[in-house]
Amino acid sequence: MDNFDILLEPLRAFLAELAIFLPRLGLAMLAVIAGWVIAKLARFALVRGMRAFNFNVLTERAGIDAFLEQGGIQLDTVEIFGWILYWAIILVALIVAFNTMGLVYVTDLLTRVVWFVPRLFVALLILVLGAYFGRFMGNAVTGYCRAGGIQDAELLGGLVHYAVLVFIVLIALDQMQIGGDIIRLSFLIILAGVVFALALAFGLGGQRWAAELLERWWPRGGKRQ
Repeated sequence: MDNFDILLEPLRAFLAELAIFLPRLGLAMLAVIAGWVIAKLARFALVRGMRAFNFNVLTERAGIDAFLEQGGIQLDTVEIFGWILYWAIILVALIVAFNTMGLVYVTDLLTRVVWFVPRLFVALLILVLGAYFGRFMGNAVTGYCRAGGIQDAELLGGLVHYAVLVFIVLIALDQMQIGGDIIRLSFLIILAGVVFALALAFGLGGQRWAAELLERWWPRGGKRQ
């Protein structure tokens, strides 16, 4: 009889662990299902709300949607925001589920990912608003130069537009804490190289070209061509 009890002891331990594990598994599955439902509703509400406030018009005028379409992405910016919120809620539900099952290491990993999502959301928002502002500034400079009779107005407007874009991209990357000082230093090195190249070109062989360019923009006679 004692030998039979010894043989049944592993089975009893397994059944005891199973009795503890099954309720946890049920709660974890319930958390995942509830999170999935909430994520779908939140994504739908966010997309409808942003479209109601014409945020999609802002992204179209900023050129973000056209850029995504050229890259082969079928979603517009508003839908991307919706999917970011969707997966953030799914990750929170998974954290609750794995925490219920006692999987601490997986929970810690998912928690780090979840803390990255708000930074990504804010960075995309900065990028959209900055792209719109950059295009607005470029168009304003182009219009001002045309009204003043300055030639190469499109070139000047394009330079202002892309300069603002580069600045906004750096702010967005800093918001996501990507690259940090390396990206900023690289940008400063590239900018210094461009300025040095232009200065060298003007100093060695570009005096005539620079003089002609300045003469076209601001003629000495006071009348622009």
